[in-house]
Amino acid sequence: MAGEPTVGVLALQGDVREHLAALGAAGARAVPVRRVGELAAVDGLVLPGGESTTIFKLARLFGLLEPLREAVADGLPVYGSCAGMIMLADKILDPRSGQETFGGIDMIVRRNAFGRQNESFEASFAMTGVPGAPVDGVFIRAPWVESVGAGAEVLATYDGHVVAVRQGSALATSFHPELTGDHRVHALFTEMVRERPGGSSR
Repeated sequence: MAGEPTVGVLALQGDVREHLAALGAAGARAVPVRRVGELAAVDGLVLPGGESTTIFKLARLFGLLEPLREAVADGLPVYGSCAGMIMLADKILDPRSGQETFGGIDMIVRRNAFGRQNESFEASFAMTGVPGAPVDGVFIRAPWVESVGAGAEVLATYDGHVVAVRQGSALATSFHPELTGDHRVHALFTEMVRERPGGSSR
């Protein structure tokens, strides 16, 4: 796909506006997604940070849970940050009662692994696929990846823990790049969307 891809941001809960702005800066046409019809019209999708249990409950309430699972399984490019990473994990180490995920990345994730809200911090580190200076990321009640399967590629670690992973057309980070003004992670994802043949005509 050439040109400006249409990338949705799941707009049920979380830092939607910041992702929309970062995607726009990275060369995508960014739109909010709340309905099944809106999901069907995008070339890629961002799952924002927020509260993963709330995102799961609202996705089910809005009738998006199964369509999202099917879209990810069909290869729709998807990027999840923080809570979005949890939602892309095939397994959560310590899920809340009844919590499910969309799946898509063969990894086990630990919720809130980096601490409570008042232990939030910003850090810089190298990330595969992002050239130049280290990536800046904000960690807010952030998860980390306990382990990855054979199909998943570790893109970044911080303090000995995996904080960025890619598997095929799915990308996930523990941190929030959209809060730093560093749009290179969104540029990486936008390029992943462009590389997928077919686009919104799938």
